[in-house]
Amino acid sequence: MELPEAIHAQVERLSEEGSQRFDDGRYAAAIDRWNAALALLPPPAADWEAWTWLQTSIGDAYYQLGNFGAARAALFDALNGPGAADNPFVHYRLGQSSTRLGRDDEGREHLLKAYMLDGEDIFQAEPDGARYLDLLRRAGLAG
Repeated sequence: MELPEAIHAQVERLSEEGSQRFDDGRYAAAIDRWNAALALLPPPAADWEAWTWLQTSIGDAYYQLGNFGAARAALFDALNGPGAADNPFVHYRLGQSSTRLGRDDEGREHLLKAYMLDGEDIFQAEPDGARYLDLLRRAGLAG
């Protein structure tokens, strides 16, 4: 299912603006752009692919800000969208956020899903990835 062209163009523009702000380290401004794009999605918004990547981006930005509760909420919202259940990054960032909030079992569950979907690659892509891979190894969940 594709968005109507006019809405798609606006969502793309807002998404790109958000990505530019994110890349500049302006995470709150990126979240504002992505929320504006979400507001354009016709109901039910979670049925659109854009929902998944916008909520994932918002969750990532909140994670970068150190707001792990908001990151967790956005990433759980992302899981309601198309393709999110098979997206290793959604599970990886959700696992990190949950762990940072002291929800260790939940964190390991999502880190394990990320590991099962992408192996060690996703953990090696970030400087603190080894820390989270080690959590799985200590629990006997990763090689």
